[in-house]
Amino acid sequence: MKEVLLATLGYTISTFALAVGWHVVLFERQYQAFGYFEGKPSFLIGLITIILQGLILSILFPMVRLTGSAVARGLKFSAIIGLFFWTSHVLAFVAKQSVPQASMFVLMESLYLVLQFGVFGLLLGIIHKNDNG
Repeated sequence: MKEVLLATLGYTISTFALAVGWHVVLFERQYQAFGYFEGKPSFLIGLITIILQGLILSILFPMVRLTGSAVARGLKFSAIIGLFFWTSHVLAFVAKQSVPQASMFVLMESLYLVLQFGVFGLLLGIIHKNDNG
């Protein structure tokens, strides 16, 4: 249970900070041009969503049997989950609406997700370093 709570907290803090920094601070104008935001984003709903994602992923990780060191297992798990998020978040967004500069949106969101899930994979590896793979 301790690992689940630590991983959820790690996911929440790293993902929320990265999401706000990437989408609202560094590249806000670009994401507005993509039509990513309609009105002002709800930080509270975003935070709740991230907490739920972190909890679900943190519960799932120990159930998935991957080989390698703890960090390698964390990164493999995050790569699989990140790829799923990529298809349901990035590709679905482009499929549902006309996105100006769609290829730039796909590139930017892909880089964002690599960072997000790379950090989470490392955190999982550190948190679960004493688990047997």
